[in-house]
Amino acid sequence: MAKKKAPKHIEFPFYSYLKQFHDDNRKLVYSSYNPLTKKFLNFNNPENPNTWLRQPQFEALEIYVFLKEFCENQTLSLVFKEWYEKSGPFQGRIDTGIDANNQLQLFGPKEFDSDDLESFEQVYSQIEKFRQVYSNYIFALTMGLGKTVLMATTIFYEFLLANKHPRSSNYCHNALVFAPDITVLQSLKEIETFDKSKVIPSEYVNWLNTHLKFHFLDDSGISLNILDGSKFNIIISNTQKIILKKQHKEKSLSDTLFSDSATLHKAKTLNEEFSDLYEFDAETEVELLTNQRFEKLTRIKQLGIYVDEAHHVFGNNLAKDFGVKKSATSLRVTIDELAAALTKAGTRVVGCYNYTGTPYVGKKLLPEVVYSYGLKEAIDKKFLKKVNITGFDNVREETLTFVRESISDFWNKNKDKKFEGLLPKFAFFASSISELQNELRPAVEEVLTELEIPINKILVNVGDEKITSNDDIREFRNLDNPESDKQFILLVNKGKEGWNCRSLFGVALHREPKSKIFVLQATMRCLRAISDSQQTGLVYLSGENIKILEKELEDNFNLSLEDVNQAGDKTKPFEIKLVPPPVTLKLKRIKKVHLLKPKSLGGTVDFKFDEIDWSLYEITKKEYGAIEKLHEKSTSHSVESVDKRTFSEYTLVSEIARYLYHPEGMDGFRKISVFEIEEVLSSAQQDILEVVEAVNKNNRVLYDIIIPKLFTTFYEIDSFEKHEEEEIELVKEPESGSYSVKGKPELLASLYAPEYQAQSGKSFHLDNYVFDSVPELEMFKALLIDKSLEKVYFTGMLTHGQSDFMIRYIDPESHTVRSYYPDFLVKVKTDDGADKYIIVEVKGDNKIDDIVVKAKADYASQLAGANGMEYKIIAGSVAKHGLN
Repeated sequence: MAKKKAPKHIEFPFYSYLKQFHDDNRKLVYSSYNPLTKKFLNFNNPENPNTWLRQPQFEALEIYVFLKEFCENQTLSLVFKEWYEKSGPFQGRIDTGIDANNQLQLFGPKEFDSDDLESFEQVYSQIEKFRQVYSNYIFALTMGLGKTVLMATTIFYEFLLANKHPRSSNYCHNALVFAPDITVLQSLKEIETFDKSKVIPSEYVNWLNTHLKFHFLDDSGISLNILDGSKFNIIISNTQKIILKKQHKEKSLSDTLFSDSATLHKAKTLNEEFSDLYEFDAETEVELLTNQRFEKLTRIKQLGIYVDEAHHVFGNNLAKDFGVKKSATSLRVTIDELAAALTKAGTRVVGCYNYTGTPYVGKKLLPEVVYSYGLKEAIDKKFLKKVNITGFDNVREETLTFVRESISDFWNKNKDKKFEGLLPKFAFFASSISELQNELRPAVEEVLTELEIPINKILVNVGDEKITSNDDIREFRNLDNPESDKQFILLVNKGKEGWNCRSLFGVALHREPKSKIFVLQATMRCLRAISDSQQTGLVYLSGENIKILEKELEDNFNLSLEDVNQAGDKTKPFEIKLVPPPVTLKLKRIKKVHLLKPKSLGGTVDFKFDEIDWSLYEITKKEYGAIEKLHEKSTSHSVESVDKRTFSEYTLVSEIARYLYHPEGMDGFRKISVFEIEEVLSSAQQDILEVVEAVNKNNRVLYDIIIPKLFTTFYEIDSFEKHEEEEIELVKEPESGSYSVKGKPELLASLYAPEYQAQSGKSFHLDNYVFDSVPELEMFKALLIDKSLEKVYFTGMLTHGQSDFMIRYIDPESHTVRSYYPDFLVKVKTDDGADKYIIVEVKGDNKIDDIVVKAKADYASQLAGANGMEYKIIAGSVAKHGLN
């Protein structure tokens, strides 16, 4: 009988399609979120000044929330199925494809044939194969982008929402953070020490600081001391402290008596189907060794599990499916057993969130990746240093030569330099302590002496207390301190992960290590960004290690060595100086004031329950049937909410008072007693019992209809505006004499360039204009040759407070005040000699109808109208024609 052919593996970047749908439908997605969620996301949006999160961190946070709230925390296989079928939250989505360069294509994904389901079912099965009873997502952000801060931010979000919506099963009430080893475990302490006000709105920081309880399991045999059923615990541990293990031999009576509280645990999740993946025998019940920490975790509610450096701990499941070498691990078993134990206790594992540096294992794309930001992209966008890699052939036995060439080059490029007050560091990785002591260290000391560099700048960290003292470890952890004078760090198997040294500018390996991935990990140590400008990390490798690095880059990032070497060179900084005399402008600013005023009670309130569309509050369960019928229409029926709260007249009044009561002294507010609320409810057109019945039918009616209606009963809002004239400068004088702006050389218009000399008096209040796009540059050139215009100023370049020519507007998505800097201000020649100005904005054709663009245009038009100006938006496709 012929052997059945194994199904092919389809590389399908579902995470790219998820992000594309999110971005294309941002308004729809955000409208589904809780108000607190919107506030949390807006606070962290990099478009706002002084936000802490980088773009990749915020994008990952957005996808985290998108899956949590818009997709209702479903398993990824179900999310994928609904996306493919255009059902559920993806109903009505538009077909788009994404090519190898991450560019959009029409007609949908190239991996799918719309006429059959074979490709879809193959991708679905790849994702379904990893499905757990809990949601399991992988966030792949390359080293140096701040995975620990992202992890902390998502946990804080979970706890804030869990406190706001305690009955929701979608939010984590407790968090367990896993690290693969002690080095990464130390770096995870940042979750506890991190300044929460950088990612949390100020009004919630005190609550978090008060309620968070940290448990750091870093000592051998340490117990986990948490109260059963308690909330807002963050347990940070390495996997060995909690992991379940199989007992391989019977214990003696003395072993049982003196063991470390280990007891036998009957596995609930292991069966014959999966036993080979975890190297257990095919038994229906497997006895595993448990421990005090595991048992404690089974007695807390709604646990979220966060796995750092997740590529260590996925288990043989991944290894088997992707054909990489087996490495037995039972972390996935431990998580599954936790989930089963919590389910039995009436609660659950809410989700498992895995953070890793790459979406690939053995050149294969991991199916459960939901967000990815790669190495080359991070360098191109200046989130990491650029890298300059130097290889040395035939230096295995030439330690002194390798060290001399590497240190000399590093010192020539970094001597007498400091970055943010920190000395640049250089790390050598040795393959053994013996090699370090007998070969590497003597060679480094000799070269430093030749270069007249004090040898006390050497720091050794090898994990042996006879060689590395506690003071040395303290120095190692404080290398990013301005007081540190250590610059040459000699390591053995240290710092490959969890070592976050931003001032590391160089690494060197000249002996082939036992672990191939170590070459890649060590190389990337020097790429963390530092200072406002993009710096360059220096990597020195033997010829053998160069070959290893090439293979590891291909396996883990789908990149070549050339890709990495060339990354980050697309833009360069340009010096921008003011051209005298400074340009000033008189503007009438429109100030709008909103006053909250208490109202005198009178009349009756009508809640209009007869106009409620109750279908909007109905929970629906969908059943799809077998996989071969996934394309068929699903059956659905209503489900009764188990989280519904039953109110009485008294508890209803009390709940309303929580939202309408404010302390005296706050502008516009007064104390509203429960008796006043009861009086208004009693005199409403609907009987109070009818109000209670509506609220008990669906609790959301209370928050969507009743409380907002009562607010307008007790208060009214008066709005008025006034105009104030002020004289502004188009650009403020820089303190250092110039500004620095990054851009592409081909998008630079310079006062000193011959092509602009003829019109130099018509423009250039700054000596260099750096444009963001080709249409902007084309518009500038068209405006310059327009004889009806007297002056042309590019005002869209300095957008961080360097110019007073800005327009404040209310963002329609976040409902917060933001600043908008238009692209051009042009002065028109008029027959009567009066000055007339036109404000010009260039936008891509697909952005002109965007809701945010329209909001900017509305406020800009108001400002223009108050000042006798005109405001115009020009589509990018016609920008080359100027204002005509």
